[in-house]
Amino acid sequence: MHRGSTGIALEPHPDRLLPSDPTERSIARRLYDSVRDLPLVSPHGHVDPALLARDTPFGNPAELLVTPDHYVTRLLHAHGVPLRDLGLRDEDGHTAAPREVWRAFCSHWRFFLGTASRQWLEAELHDVLGVTVHPSAATADTLFDEITERLAKPGFRPRELYESFNIAVLATTDDPADDLRHHRALADDPSWAGRVVPTFRPDRYLDATHPGWPAALDRLAEASGIDTGSYRGTIAALEQRREFFRRHGATTTDHSAPDARMEFLPEAQAARLFDAVRAGNAGPGDARLLSRHLLGEMARMSSEDGMVLTLHTGVDRNHHEPTFARYGADTGHDIPLHAEFTQALKPMLRRFGTHPVFQTVLFTLDETVFSRELAPLAGFYPTVYLGAPWWFLDAPRAMRRFRDAVTETAGFHRTAGFIDDTRSFCSIPARHDTARRVDAAHLASLVAEHVLSEDDAQEVLHDLNDRQPRKAFRL
Repeated sequence: MHRGSTGIALEPHPDRLLPSDPTERSIARRLYDSVRDLPLVSPHGHVDPALLARDTPFGNPAELLVTPDHYVTRLLHAHGVPLRDLGLRDEDGHTAAPREVWRAFCSHWRFFLGTASRQWLEAELHDVLGVTVHPSAATADTLFDEITERLAKPGFRPRELYESFNIAVLATTDDPADDLRHHRALADDPSWAGRVVPTFRPDRYLDATHPGWPAALDRLAEASGIDTGSYRGTIAALEQRREFFRRHGATTTDHSAPDARMEFLPEAQAARLFDAVRAGNAGPGDARLLSRHLLGEMARMSSEDGMVLTLHTGVDRNHHEPTFARYGADTGHDIPLHAEFTQALKPMLRRFGTHPVFQTVLFTLDETVFSRELAPLAGFYPTVYLGAPWWFLDAPRAMRRFRDAVTETAGFHRTAGFIDDTRSFCSIPARHDTARRVDAAHLASLVAEHVLSEDDAQEVLHDLNDRQPRKAFRL
């Protein structure tokens, strides 16, 4: 870095995240160069499909880089910045103006030092938006005006950015009751050549412990046209919505559960349990048992319709209840928990572990289970793929630890490639680039140790960025 007349220059190093050892760095450069321009396969994320269907220009850098990215807002909140000052609306609808949001972000820029977010943000600012100085209190207003002006120019509309990012396929995350109008609009638009597919995310319809579960079932009934007042009706409605999603390109169902355990109850028992919970005549234990059974039903349906069951587990959602009450879900305070898979998945794998149609991708925020449980499971069961380090673990060193932990047992080809898991559209290429650099560095170390040839390493790196995510998520 150097300091110019307008601030400290923003110059991401071309060898960032590559090894410091000269021999390994040279190998890593060649490996990275072989994949740096490959199309991006994004099988799990949270970009709103309306963004691309409407193709409305981004208005300012705050709504592009700060407010939608809970990686950013949670850390600023930890440093005392209220979420309302970062563009989130509270229960009264109050929020800060975009320029004030951007000033808060810039004035706290130094607190991102050492974080994975800093890597992504620097790449977004420099590589996507052409910013050449670091954010700061002194540069905030100038940068706000510069970026806002740039976003209004040709080349920066959402569809143009999609093309410039070289995205091959983008999966969104969608409620089963969604009519998928934005996906349909894209599919019917002759001027659109991209591929955006929905993902079936039925958590609210499976969680019988949640007070809003009965109301969610009513919404499911409205969307499906099937009465969800009974167990059989609810199952039929879920099956109908899955088929609707499949017809619109979905290949995956996505599930966030407190743990990985599923139950497979006799239908009569499940129906009695459903009636009791639906009527409010059952306890928390019964509601949890029903929830696990409904998740098991998702596995059963996947064995029949071929949709990949992705399971994200080990998270305490909405950890700070006052923040949840004021700002809602997905506002940065979901916290990792201890996870267990070996016993929890045994009932499911007994039924579907060698099934010719069923397939699952497992994610966790508990890296202590990578080598102890997940790698051995994926190293035996042909239906099990290991999801990439996700969320708090999608940081460079955590991704490297994942490769170290699972590869010797499960190899590279029982893993599912990389997911960006982002709501912040411009972070997609930055996050994929980070993963490519980290994997190039890891593979370079194996080449230098004569574990792999460089040709083998290059083929593996190509697989991790194309073949593996397509295969694991059936894209």
